[in-house]
Amino acid sequence: MPETTFSPTDHPLKATVMKALATVNDPEIKRPITELGMVEAVALNDDKLSVKILLTVAGCPLKDTLRRDTTAAGMSVDGVSSVDVELGVMTDEQRSELRSTLKGGQAERDIPFAKATSLTRVIAVASGKGGVGKSSVTVNLAMALAAQGKKVGVLDADIYGHSVPAMLGVAEARPTSVEDMIMPVPVLGLKVISIGMMKPRRDQVVAWRGPILDRALTQMLADVYWGDLDFLLLDLPPGTGDVAISLGQKLPNAEVLVVTTPQQAAAEVAERAGTMASMMNQKVIGVVENMSYLSTPCPHCGEEHRVDLFGSGGGEQTARALSTRLGYQVDEVGQVPLDPELRIGGDNGAPVVAGHPDRPSAQVFSALAQRISAKGRKLAGLQLGLDPVGR
Repeated sequence: MPETTFSPTDHPLKATVMKALATVNDPEIKRPITELGMVEAVALNDDKLSVKILLTVAGCPLKDTLRRDTTAAGMSVDGVSSVDVELGVMTDEQRSELRSTLKGGQAERDIPFAKATSLTRVIAVASGKGGVGKSSVTVNLAMALAAQGKKVGVLDADIYGHSVPAMLGVAEARPTSVEDMIMPVPVLGLKVISIGMMKPRRDQVVAWRGPILDRALTQMLADVYWGDLDFLLLDLPPGTGDVAISLGQKLPNAEVLVVTTPQQAAAEVAERAGTMASMMNQKVIGVVENMSYLSTPCPHCGEEHRVDLFGSGGGEQTARALSTRLGYQVDEVGQVPLDPELRIGGDNGAPVVAGHPDRPSAQVFSALAQRISAKGRKLAGLQLGLDPVGR
């Protein structure tokens, strides 16, 4: 990585200034700009500080944040009265060096989450059919985990029906590329990537099959710089098609959360999603029943009454069937009520967990996040990627 030039080299504030700049993190990579070789030059003329920062790409969407944070860091140094920040752009060679630094010498097309040494818990949110609110569950569970201080990434693997960006208010956002490495879009404390962010236009239709789908998934898992994550949540497409199979092959140690609704028909289909996970050596960690009930005030007594608009028992039925079929206990881990704020938050890009944490639906997601975090990741049953050797 390029070294920073400091002028004059013997200025008494040199160490203090560099220490202050080391507190500035790149908004996307989340590592100090001094460590990433982004600080090309620093100059002190009396009490006036000048800093030249190298952006990874010319159109960096968060350059104003970087300028603001650098200015604030410089102004925090006693003896500095003003800070001038100049933004440049890395050369191809510098970007290549940065990529090598971030990759840590890993081989190309390597999926870090597939390694037995990975400490990131990968949770795939699956459903047997569309329209059960799987993406809403993914987004709000991610927000609830982040609210507990976890580092969370969200991969929208629903190639055809990608709705995660809109639900998080970043439907028009585009990820930044450094060489052939992609930076996930930071939003609301999450790191997010979706095929919808890679299309030239939001209304463009994705019409991919087989090998192209597989390559797209590999790119989003291997070529995205996720950094250190506690959790990576995958919003799977409904059903048991190509994407579910490909992800099962790439991430056999992922855990699966099955989403259904109370209807018996939906529950029967949801069982197939859980069975597919087991076929791919993935463990089902629970069933979420979405749109479980409506709590409404009674016009006669004024008290809240539970109304089962879509029937009842679908989540419990799915959990019971999967327990029998898979040979281990699968629990219904949450019943998410019908909540207007949940729908409004999804439409407005402001998840209910963030905007209205006291709502009943938000509390269900918070409790679910707590339950998942408390269990931790166990090595029992994991594929460790070891081959026996003869003596």
